[in-house]
Amino acid sequence: MKTPSTSSDTYPHWIFDDSPITDPFGYGERAVEFLRRLKHPKSTLPRKQFQLDPWQERIVRAIYGPRDDAGNRIVSTVVILVPRGNRKTSLSAALALLHTIGPERVSGGEVIFAACDRGQAGIAFKEASSIVKADPKHLVPVTKVYDAFNSAKKIAYPRDGTELEVISADAPSKEGRTPAFVLADELHVWRGADLWKVLTNGLDKTDNKLLVVATTAGRGQDNIAHEVIERARKIARGEIIDPTCLPVLFESPADVDYASEDAWRRVNPGSVHGYPSVKGYRDHVTRAKDSPTERDSLLQYKLNVWLDHSTSPFVDMATYDKGAAPIDYEALRGAPCWIGVDMSKTTDLSSVVACFRDGDTYTVLPHFFCPEADIRKRGDLDGVNYASWAKDGFITATPGNVIDNAAVADYIRSLAERFQVQEIGFDVAFAQGVMAPLVDEGYPVVTIRQGWVTQSPALNVLERAIISGNFRHGGHPVLRWNFANVAIHKDANDNRIIHKSKSTDRIDGAAATWMAVSRAAAGESTRSLYDLPNAVELLSW
Repeated sequence: MKTPSTSSDTYPHWIFDDSPITDPFGYGERAVEFLRRLKHPKSTLPRKQFQLDPWQERIVRAIYGPRDDAGNRIVSTVVILVPRGNRKTSLSAALALLHTIGPERVSGGEVIFAACDRGQAGIAFKEASSIVKADPKHLVPVTKVYDAFNSAKKIAYPRDGTELEVISADAPSKEGRTPAFVLADELHVWRGADLWKVLTNGLDKTDNKLLVVATTAGRGQDNIAHEVIERARKIARGEIIDPTCLPVLFESPADVDYASEDAWRRVNPGSVHGYPSVKGYRDHVTRAKDSPTERDSLLQYKLNVWLDHSTSPFVDMATYDKGAAPIDYEALRGAPCWIGVDMSKTTDLSSVVACFRDGDTYTVLPHFFCPEADIRKRGDLDGVNYASWAKDGFITATPGNVIDNAAVADYIRSLAERFQVQEIGFDVAFAQGVMAPLVDEGYPVVTIRQGWVTQSPALNVLERAIISGNFRHGGHPVLRWNFANVAIHKDANDNRIIHKSKSTDRIDGAAATWMAVSRAAAGESTRSLYDLPNAVELLSW
């Protein structure tokens, strides 16, 4: 399980404390001098000099100064997490030119700007090409900039054969790369990890490589960006010792006061130099006071808070995570349990959740099913790694391109062999292929309607259990992802029902869970456990 980290102890104090940064060979100073000689068309400095502010200079020195005894750079990965508007793209573009036409270049070296799509990658490329074009005397004569509309974007330095090019996750061909420098821009919006794997594996082929991840905070935990940031947090806290990685993490805690200018300035290092706009921040605060959507946007993009998937979540995921302690399911052998089953369309995710009750405490055993065919492609579309989850046993990938109903039914039978199954509650949609054989064999199958009157009281029971710390899930990653995807809709009477946050999200496990927990709460009685009449209608099959 990916346990969320607090950000308070990962702040890069070293950027502001004037602590010494080793530079035994002078390469840090050399890098700074090169960047200061660059020009930028939007610069307000004399002669359009590239603006390298003190906080940025410290980062540059920390990357290029420390060396081993042979003069090799120690840092090979830089993770920059900073809110929008702090000119991280400008700095990254300048670093890329340092490796393309500057003293860090290697003969025939490949420099890559990588992003989720061509448009995003083009932003960084435009920044680099504008820096080159801003110096017609020194840089334009020795470089070739290929930036024609709808063509491959490239900056070449013929003297040494180095090239800077753009690549995106939506490009048809990404293999065969051997880069010396990679900028992974706005990693939080990358879907899937294919491009990341290609580029990092390519970097491993070269010595003196450098990977720069420059991103704003994202959403959810089941993506490559969160994985990279979480590892950087652990390095910043000293939990992992890795001198090759330089974490630069300007992020706010989840409970930050979004209206506090001090909090905003703390994570926006450019604010002391006039960027990003403090007026823009103040205007956003005004909008956020009566708009949850604007508040989420403010937290993510201006205060750099890593958010959950859903914009209208069922529960706070930090509270949900309190139930992640390991569970000894074998100790529950022979115990009564209630099962919730949510079957999806033939090619989506399906879920079976068994629930055990001990007083007010509910323990769940979740499992998921999906088709084995195209599992990686489907995971990329959904933004998660189904194949990895299947390998780790959290998902059963059934042969073929549709979910095998027999495999789901067999799993339910296996639960009945281990535990005292009291009820097997189904959402009837898409479930006939699993329900019919179990009914024929005499299993206690019931159907549970999915409407407002049914779901709302059941969600109340589940919510109380989670908030009170009485919901144990063992940190199952697929179930957590499902709960993080839940968006709550309300009717005029404040009845609640769960929905997906967006079309690619999956909430099947959350649906199976509320069914299992609600029936466990009802115990052996088939009467409603709620004050509302007919809150749960059970139709025997």
